[in-house]
Amino acid sequence: MSDYQAFRVDLADKIAHVQINCPEKVNAMNADFWREIIDIFDWIDDTDAVRVVVLSGVGKHFSSGIDLMLLASVGAQLGKDVGRNANALRRKILELQASFNAVDNCRKPVLAAIQGYCLGGAIDLISACDMRYATADAQFSIKEIDMGMAADVGTLQRLPRIIGDGMMRELAFTGRTIDGEEAARIGLVNRTYADQEALLAGVMQLAGEIAAKSPIAIRGTKEMIRYMRDHRVDDGLEYIATWNAAMLQSEDLRLAMAAHMTKQKPEFAD
Repeated sequence: MSDYQAFRVDLADKIAHVQINCPEKVNAMNADFWREIIDIFDWIDDTDAVRVVVLSGVGKHFSSGIDLMLLASVGAQLGKDVGRNANALRRKILELQASFNAVDNCRKPVLAAIQGYCLGGAIDLISACDMRYATADAQFSIKEIDMGMAADVGTLQRLPRIIGDGMMRELAFTGRTIDGEEAARIGLVNRTYADQEALLAGVMQLAGEIAAKSPIAIRGTKEMIRYMRDHRVDDGLEYIATWNAAMLQSEDLRLAMAAHMTKQKPEFAD
């Protein structure tokens, strides 16, 4: 692992703990953040020793969203020609989208542990994760509407599949803040915890349970779930039949069945 400016990355017990590490700026997403998160998730994808990812924020808050200084620097580069400005802005937006696509496309399950602020771009980020957990007093808001813009890095595309279309529209149109308890009620987070310590302990325990499963089975399960977002049921059934024609020949299946019959815990290869 390399040294990062915007993140702290640790690997232990097959769990990669990726922490946004700019607490002095409320973990705002600066230029380093957008570049480094792609490198980190490329490393995660390529490292068989990583089976699960826990994504969290150092300090009191998960993230306050995109760094306003970054937005200001983009605006300062614009000129007088509308066409060229539009081309430059489109390229920048697609560049930012690629950062969270790297999270969404990760072959390993990604669990978000959220405390304090989770605002604006941070909603885009957690929408790209597989599961989300929060402290009861965490604060969530799709803040872009209050900045005079539409969220453009994944919230409006991914969130309807998580909390439903109507609730997503309410939050996106109003920009109102919800706490962890309401986030759990609407399905944005799976579970809430009393405080940050309990949150991390609970999420790490869950990550450990997932890490102990067959990595082949986890990989196939995540791939099928992602595939079904954009395909019909019969397409998904055809795909899993083709996928499992190969994967059911894995040694993991024999190990899992033997462990189940002998009531022992299986040990799967990376």
